[in-house]
Amino acid sequence: MKEKRILIVVAVLLLLIFEWRPWHQLPKAEPIPAPVVVKEVLPVKAAEQDIRAQLSAVAYTTIASELSARIHSLPFKEGQSFRAGQVLVEFDCAAQRAQYQKTTALLAIAERNYQANKKLLALDSVGSVEYENSFSEYLKFKAEHDEMGSTLRRCSILAPYGGMVFEQKARSQQFVQAGQPVMEILDNSALELEFIVPSKWSPWLVKGYKFNIKLDETGKTYPAEITRINGKIDSVSQTIKVAAVINGKFAELSPGMSGVIVMTPPADISTEEETSPAPKK
Repeated sequence: MKEKRILIVVAVLLLLIFEWRPWHQLPKAEPIPAPVVVKEVLPVKAAEQDIRAQLSAVAYTTIASELSARIHSLPFKEGQSFRAGQVLVEFDCAAQRAQYQKTTALLAIAERNYQANKKLLALDSVGSVEYENSFSEYLKFKAEHDEMGSTLRRCSILAPYGGMVFEQKARSQQFVQAGQPVMEILDNSALELEFIVPSKWSPWLVKGYKFNIKLDETGKTYPAEITRINGKIDSVSQTIKVAAVINGKFAELSPGMSGVIVMTPPADISTEEETSPAPKK
């Protein structure tokens, strides 16, 4: 009986201690704030980027007829090369040559009359009006002679620079009108590259910067150099247009070839600080 009472008393004491829970009255520990993390970015080299570019001629133009005439001959065909000053197109100008000879004869007659009246005027053997009329006649025929000479010079079109015939738009013995295109020529002595690069490259990508390009058609790598940089940046795509030329002469290259430019920007050294936000109390 006594042991039963002792058990009851112990059970009651345990129940009171559990309900009271004195350990709940201890002060709570404040959370420790997270430390500030400083992250240092080590010097790294920017990744290489593949840029596509296409070869084009530095100088090219369309040769057009300056008069209405029949084409007598086209000495150079498509793909053939020529030197500066060589005849590219020759027209049949038989009528223009005959007219030029006619104006040459009339000019000679007018000049003789003018010179004769000039001498007679000095001897007071002719009036000043007759002398002035002969001089005006001389100037008239001289102007006509010069005009026909200018027309006759248009009968042959000379190459403005050395290059090659890119495309023929007319054929020999074909009659063409003034202003009608006859052929397209280009200067293949220097080939130009045009491509687009990220605008963030503008601080170090300057005129004279040298790089290489690997062309798809030949599978070879060629040296190149920056010649022009567009002064305006495309704000939408964040890019800038750049032009360069191939350094050296390579017979296998021609306009229209394309390839990949691999440019490696210089090392970019920077330090970033990342601070974690302080926890809210």
